[in-house]
Amino acid sequence: MKVLILAPGSWGDVSPAIRIAVDLIADGHRVTMVVHDDYAAAVERSGCAAARYTAALTPPPSVDGDAGPGVRGYLDHLRGYMMDHAEAALMAVRAGAVDVVLTNPISPYGHDIAEALGIPSAEALLQPSRPSRAYPPMIASAIDFGPLLNRPIGRVVQRVPAPYVPAVAWVRGQLGLPAKKFTTTLNERARAAVPVHHGISPVIFPRPGDWPQHMSLDGFWWPVDDEEWTAPTELADFLAGGPPPVLVTMGSIPEGSRTADALSEFVSSTRHRVIVQGAAGPILAEAAPGRVVTAGQVPHSWLLPQVATAIHQAGAGITAACLRAGIPSVPFPQHTDQFFWARTAARLGVAAPALSNRRVTPSGLHSNVESVTGSGEMLRAATTIAKSLERSEHEQGESTLSLRGWIAEPSTPRAGG
Repeated sequence: MKVLILAPGSWGDVSPAIRIAVDLIADGHRVTMVVHDDYAAAVERSGCAAARYTAALTPPPSVDGDAGPGVRGYLDHLRGYMMDHAEAALMAVRAGAVDVVLTNPISPYGHDIAEALGIPSAEALLQPSRPSRAYPPMIASAIDFGPLLNRPIGRVVQRVPAPYVPAVAWVRGQLGLPAKKFTTTLNERARAAVPVHHGISPVIFPRPGDWPQHMSLDGFWWPVDDEEWTAPTELADFLAGGPPPVLVTMGSIPEGSRTADALSEFVSSTRHRVIVQGAAGPILAEAAPGRVVTAGQVPHSWLLPQVATAIHQAGAGITAACLRAGIPSVPFPQHTDQFFWARTAARLGVAAPALSNRRVTPSGLHSNVESVTGSGEMLRAATTIAKSLERSEHEQGESTLSLRGWIAEPSTPRAGG
């Protein structure tokens, strides 16, 4: 079958999509992925065709020293970004036949494309999205409202127009589909039991009791290792030259923010050796030569088992990678589902309580790192979970993903999305 995978977003969204693509290719399918130009080379190395778009996920940095675009400007930028991806998706469809469409959390117009073509579709998610008693809505996961309120609040949040809604309406218009409210299409997909797959292990997150049968936990979709990759000499020598260091991997943190200042203070004053990933890495390494080094994009499957702990934003990918490596961590969530994952790791006993951007202080960061690196109980819990993940994956076997297990051919006309 010819599969179209929609993968807007950052590398954290694209990497698991590549895992899905590789396994589907191994199962005999042909795959095209609609992906940002920055990631197209990695997609093509996996054996998957890349349909490219170029709009940046975040607004360009300010050049006149102002405070940036603000919330409204950022949302306007995201709407343009989603429109650019939607246009690339339609171009990919028009360039060749498609049998199946797979969407991610921010590309629901893939279901509309499938409706117009009369083909099946499915969702591949890295976080739970359906309103449930078991968790709060991911866009506002900083607070768990409890089993009585999580689901109704989740339903209210679903009615808030997301940045991709204009792209959904545009796609429907381009394909000659009738205009519909986005909430209407959500309800139609739920009634039609469009498959929803989650790249989450049930070892970490038990399946909620209020999920319908068409929603599944498929286990983590681990990154595809580059067999030709070799470790940078400086980084390998640093790891071999002393006790396991602390890894600071925080993605893009605005310079001058409270988060950036706290991290800078920690790296400058901690007794630990440190590896820093991110734009500020070289500057921090210069401030403490010999004790701090910087690292670029390094496979976490190689790096994480060699560090004592990781300070991270608690995205789905890095949280899962720490669990797989068997190391405790210091979550530093910034937005959306990161608070959910930070809370999950703390509940499992393998992470310090989350430090949010509003409450973070250098002393709090120092305290959390010391409590994690000095806790034999937390290390034992992390080791136990890593072994449970390995055992669970071994029991599932090494078979590739199969669309036979992902897509249920509808016996009645599809509902649109």
